[in-house]
Amino acid sequence: MKFRAPRPPARIAAVAAACTALALSGCSSSDSGSDAKTAQGFPETLTLAAIPAENSTDLKASYQPLIKLLEKETGSKVEFVQASDYAGVVEGIIADNVDLAFFGPFAYVVAGVNGAKITPVGAVIQEQGAKPGYQSYGLARADEANVNGLKDFAGKKVCFVDPSSTSGFLYPTAGLIEAGVIKSGSEGDLSAAMSPIFAGGHDSSALAIANGDCDAGFAFDTMVDKTMIAKGDLKPGQLKTVWKSEMIAGSVFAANDSLGSEAIGKLKTLFADKVNVPNLEAEGFCEGEACRITDERAWGFVPVQDSDYSGVRHVCDITGSEKCKG
Repeated sequence: MKFRAPRPPARIAAVAAACTALALSGCSSSDSGSDAKTAQGFPETLTLAAIPAENSTDLKASYQPLIKLLEKETGSKVEFVQASDYAGVVEGIIADNVDLAFFGPFAYVVAGVNGAKITPVGAVIQEQGAKPGYQSYGLARADEANVNGLKDFAGKKVCFVDPSSTSGFLYPTAGLIEAGVIKSGSEGDLSAAMSPIFAGGHDSSALAIANGDCDAGFAFDTMVDKTMIAKGDLKPGQLKTVWKSEMIAGSVFAANDSLGSEAIGKLKTLFADKVNVPNLEAEGFCEGEACRITDERAWGFVPVQDSDYSGVRHVCDITGSEKCKG
């Protein structure tokens, strides 16, 4: 692990550029070259970065309980950055301008490929005692007799989510390759085997299948099993699941290695023991459902290792996706 060191003028310029890329209102206190630490061993300003979900209207509000807890436990002032894309977050980490960031599993792997020195400190769980992670579903309408597995997707109109989606494109592509439907993960191979449609969201993909705009398609498990049914967008049993991916590692908070091993160890303990709905509510930072943090509405977090994301790296190898490369 590397520790923060005084930054020469060129380094400060690089940090300033990263600040601009991230649209920061102000850089952290360490950007001036100061190595001042809190009594708990953290920078005086701790910068937390995240990317909004497609329909997120107030991302910072979903992080507010965590921000309050971090400020109490670290002694730092937490500066929240809503970045426009993961590239900006990665550049901010490399420039030591971002201390902590929230990544999807694919984005976490790609961040490392692109040179970000980060350590995972906690993976999302939706309920107490749950295991981190989720699955991609291959779906069709329940009354579609001609689609019962991935091989049946050949020649059909198939809904994907987005080329950058872990469970809406990367894992489905690997599944189609292993099923012999396509030879590689390129869009050309997809178009030769079927009519791919990028719906833009997991809910949009599922709705397009339900409405008959796609013969089959993909979305992640809880979107189909819980979220859309709870909202009334899908009826129970309206879609059938004809394929399930292996378990995909969950979204993760990752710390910049420049914080140092001691501070990162404290963050791991904090996320495992205190970043959860009951504790955040007990601390008086929030009430009820407002204590579910991030736009994934997490109940809490569990310890995670970099090796837990080896499955994502394996799928990158299978698909040969350009998005997996630096």
